[in-house]
Amino acid sequence: MRIGLVDYGMGNLASVERALRAAAPACHVVRVVDPQGLGDVRAVVLPGVGAFDAAMRALDRSGLAEGLRRYLQAGRPLLGICLGYQLLFDEGEEVGRDRRTGAVRGLGWLTGRVRRLGAGLTVPHMAWNRLELTGRFAPLFEDHRPGEGAYVYFAHSYYPEPGSSDDVVAWCTIRGSQASIRFAAAAWRGAAGGVQFHPEKSGAEGLAMLARFVRWAERQR
Repeated sequence: MRIGLVDYGMGNLASVERALRAAAPACHVVRVVDPQGLGDVRAVVLPGVGAFDAAMRALDRSGLAEGLRRYLQAGRPLLGICLGYQLLFDEGEEVGRDRRTGAVRGLGWLTGRVRRLGAGLTVPHMAWNRLELTGRFAPLFEDHRPGEGAYVYFAHSYYPEPGSSDDVVAWCTIRGSQASIRFAAAAWRGAAGGVQFHPEKSGAEGLAMLARFVRWAERQR
């Protein structure tokens, strides 16, 4: 099975690739640098580290933005990680190009906007936190019951604010000195979704999540 790892110059590709190989040794991980590369894989992983605006500009330049939108609309499996998860939403407010809304258009698979963590919270948020699963489907959590959730590793300054809670499969609450926030740590719709945390940095549980995604993607047609 071939898994495409989207390479747009901003992802932590090496660590994600190592984790995928450890989680699913039989899979063949290939780098995807243009839309044509999306046609030859069973599933796609969209990683990312950096700013929403810069990431979308890089995807636009390579043609991958429209390629990924077509891939998603075709109902094919995709997992977004960290910034890659945020890019699945309608828009992000990080370094906006639209002066009226202060927003950057995302891939639009999930409804909502990506916002900056607010005052009273440590930014960036870099910590292990527990997930609270909603019970809605996502292949990464197939073996878990609602309310359960492992400790996973986060490293981010922005978070998605979904337009609908129907897509949310896991929440996470972080607390600062003067504030706290409960945000969508994972969301899924159809054959695609993502996670705000880093499964590749979340130990055995993170590898188990990646393995579940690969096994599920292999069953899709």
